[in-house]
Amino acid sequence: MAVEAEGVVRIYSFSFSFSLAVLLFSLVLHGGAAEQGFQQDVGTRTYLEDSSHKHELHCSRERSRAAWKVVEEYLMPFVEKQQFQLSKKCRLNPQNDMFREQEEHKIHVDVNDWKCGFCKKSFRAEKYLDKHFDNRHSNLINDSQGRCLADLCGALHCDQVIESKKPKGKCNPAAASRNRHLCESLADGCFPVSEGPKASRLHEFFLRQFCDAHTCSGGPKPFSKGGKKRTNVLWLASSILIILLLPLFYLLVYLHRREMKTVVKDFRRIGKGGRNKKAS
Repeated sequence: MAVEAEGVVRIYSFSFSFSLAVLLFSLVLHGGAAEQGFQQDVGTRTYLEDSSHKHELHCSRERSRAAWKVVEEYLMPFVEKQQFQLSKKCRLNPQNDMFREQEEHKIHVDVNDWKCGFCKKSFRAEKYLDKHFDNRHSNLINDSQGRCLADLCGALHCDQVIESKKPKGKCNPAAASRNRHLCESLADGCFPVSEGPKASRLHEFFLRQFCDAHTCSGGPKPFSKGGKKRTNVLWLASSILIILLLPLFYLLVYLHRREMKTVVKDFRRIGKGGRNKKAS
């Protein structure tokens, strides 16, 4: 009986030890998982905090693009003609466009095919490429003060480029006066008359090209001095077609004249044969 009791005690002791070991092992695993979960929570919270503190740009990319289009088409051809160099202080200088580097790295492959010049990723539309730049290449944006071209849209008549039809609504004298003042300040800052004849001519041109239209009294239209000369696609296609068809036309004329000569010779031969028969 003593032996059996001793065996039972040993069995219970072993079971208790085993159960205790399993319990401790479970506690270790649970603690590790809890610590890992805590670390994941901390990492997620840090990411969310970083995302929430992400700097937001208060500059419209679309209107900045429209402003640069106006500058490129209706100002730069005349600046280049005068061989004038815009200073870095001029707000219209390409270096003062925060989106310029990104815009220059857009590759328009086809109608529905845009490519990022930095990482070569493809997109179906330009707006998706713009979002890609904001998310992946925002470090290339210098958003220091005075580098938002969209702020100059009022002076540069950006709506004429963005919208095909004339904007609706009555003319606001206060807005027209404010835009005219901004326009004149651009002329003074980019083309100081004290810098010589070229700057004086461009200063006068800028006032006529952009500033005179800021009025509610029916003044001249924006860009009255014209802009970049564009190649007429229809004229170019017609010229290419004429060049291709001209040799064919001359070939047909040559073949027709040669055939006519052959017909005339045949008629002459027939006429001579008839006269010879009558004579005999």
